[in-house]
Amino acid sequence: MSEQQGTIKVMVVDDHPMWRDAVARDLTESGFEVVATAGDGEQAVRRARAAAPDVLVLDLNLPAKPGVQVCKELVAHNPALRVLVLSASGEHADVLEAVKSGATGYLLKSASTEELLDAVRRTAVGDPVFTPGLAGLVLGEYRRLASDPAPGAGPDTDEPRAPRLTERETEVLRLVAKGLSYKQIAERLVISHRTVQNHVQNTLGKLQLHNRVELVRYAIERGLDEE
Repeated sequence: MSEQQGTIKVMVVDDHPMWRDAVARDLTESGFEVVATAGDGEQAVRRARAAAPDVLVLDLNLPAKPGVQVCKELVAHNPALRVLVLSASGEHADVLEAVKSGATGYLLKSASTEELLDAVRRTAVGDPVFTPGLAGLVLGEYRRLASDPAPGAGPDTDEPRAPRLTERETEVLRLVAKGLSYKQIAERLVISHRTVQNHVQNTLGKLQLHNRVELVRYAIERGLDEE
């Protein structure tokens, strides 16, 4: 992925041209490569597939196709895509819908430029990034979902097929579930940031999950955040 070579490819989707241009300019000036922009949902899906960004900065309120639908389609098409929602709405229902559709993070438009740039950097490496106050909401929702049996999962269908994780992968997963960033995990385990990323990628592959948000849910379902 291009962030490994130092340049993170970003696409900005917003129906307000001045806002969209300002965000794209801030990103470019800070060293990101803005590979595309779009002003409506249909255009966003088309251009994102062609431009293959690492991070999609996405408004939810779009003409032609709503942001959550855009997110769902693009993440299904490319599970490696990271989506950072940048929205004027802090409504809990909007936040949870965005996360369920595959967004990795959710930032309010009242965030400062520095907060946005930091959020894009962190989103690119798979950190879930949320405006303060929303992270607890999302974690709470995953706890609630984890306490409900998954549809169609009978007693024989779930655990026997659970893949084997190494001791270190389990350790990293436990710290991910507690909400630590990759940097904090690296410091705690005295390993490099890259090694943490490798463990997370291996774990995602073994568990057939797409992003860190799904990983957190998996860990909470197994009570790893409480051990």
